[in-house]
Amino acid sequence: MAFASAVILLFLSGLATYLTIVRLLESQKWVVHSHEVQAALGNVDSTTLDAGRARSGYVVTGDADFLSKFDAAVPRINQALQHVRDLTQDNSTQQNLCTRLEELTARRVDLLRESISLRKSAPLDEAGQTDISRRVLPVAGDITSTMQQMRDEEQRLLDIRARVSNHLFLLAVIVLVITFILALMLFSVHYQLLTTELDAREQAERAVRESEKSLRSLTARLLQLQDEERRRFSRELHDSLGQYLAAVKMNLDMFSNSQPADRLLSEAMHLLEQSIVETRTISHLLHPPLLDEAGFASAARWYVEGFAQRSGIEVTVDFPDDVGRLPRPIELGLFRVLQESLTNIHRHSGSSRAEVALELFRDKVILEIKDYGRGIPRELLDNFREKGTNSGVGLAGMRERLRELGGQLDIRNANGTLVSVTLPLVEEIDSAVPRPPLEVQLGK
Repeated sequence: MAFASAVILLFLSGLATYLTIVRLLESQKWVVHSHEVQAALGNVDSTTLDAGRARSGYVVTGDADFLSKFDAAVPRINQALQHVRDLTQDNSTQQNLCTRLEELTARRVDLLRESISLRKSAPLDEAGQTDISRRVLPVAGDITSTMQQMRDEEQRLLDIRARVSNHLFLLAVIVLVITFILALMLFSVHYQLLTTELDAREQAERAVRESEKSLRSLTARLLQLQDEERRRFSRELHDSLGQYLAAVKMNLDMFSNSQPADRLLSEAMHLLEQSIVETRTISHLLHPPLLDEAGFASAARWYVEGFAQRSGIEVTVDFPDDVGRLPRPIELGLFRVLQESLTNIHRHSGSSRAEVALELFRDKVILEIKDYGRGIPRELLDNFREKGTNSGVGLAGMRERLRELGGQLDIRNANGTLVSVTLPLVEEIDSAVPRPPLEVQLGK
């Protein structure tokens, strides 16, 4: 509203300026008109004087040239009087004066003609010429007085129009200044309101960013705690329950060697052995010891081999020979993405084979997991790329884990599904740490 009001006021000030300019132009037009009237009156006076001088020259000399000049001046007098009437036709007072001027001028012209006629009929009648000149003088005075009245009337009108124009100009200037000041005030109010709104929006955005940052920090902390819990649970399974089961198996072995083994004992030993294998498998799946001991490459190969055996999916691994050790957070992030991706392939893709490839650069590492199954539904993939919502807990967990590490996760359908992970290497690769032998990698 403040901005619109300021714009309206500026428009009104522009309109006032326009009207003022129009009035000034009209005033200038009337000034020119008054000068034209005065010039026309001067033309009447000039042509009348020309006629008088031609009459005087003819009376004195009798030269026919003066008579021709007189005959030529009389029509110009009528034309000048008509021009004055045309210029003053919008003013009744001037029209009345113009009528009087025409009558007086016609009387003077008649007296001049009478003088010329007397010169023709009685060239030596000086008394007659003197009498005519005596009668011309009051008529000439009346003509001069009438013309002065017309000039005064034009000047009076000009003064009135000038005063009106000046008043309008002053009023327009005052209105323009007031509207300009009000417009500046409204623009200032609009700027303050806009600044307040922008500050509020910036604070809201800052609060949202802080909330997102807090949420990401919480998510990263939860993932870290999850990894720690898996590591602790894996160690507990291996160190406590696994040891107890192994001791029980040893006792049963000793018992079976010293006593005749019956069917129930054999079955108990078989179940116990299966429990030990399952406990070791769960412990390694939760947090494989190879990940801490030998690094990502060895742990990934061990996990892929076990996954292929359990799922029946053929998985090929393409890793560089000199991977060495990566920073611990990156190794853990890559391994969790590998776990989640292979689990999704087993559950959802329907593919009979998969490929795992690792590319190592000086400043980054790229892990790609590809299958040849049915792919991810378009809606789920669009939500993952555009909104990051409704994309499943596993994908959301991978995204947050990699985002915390400064990496990127890209998923696309390419004759199946391709999961690509890019992580920056913020630490130097420890290539001096060799991979353990294959027996250690396989947990033998």
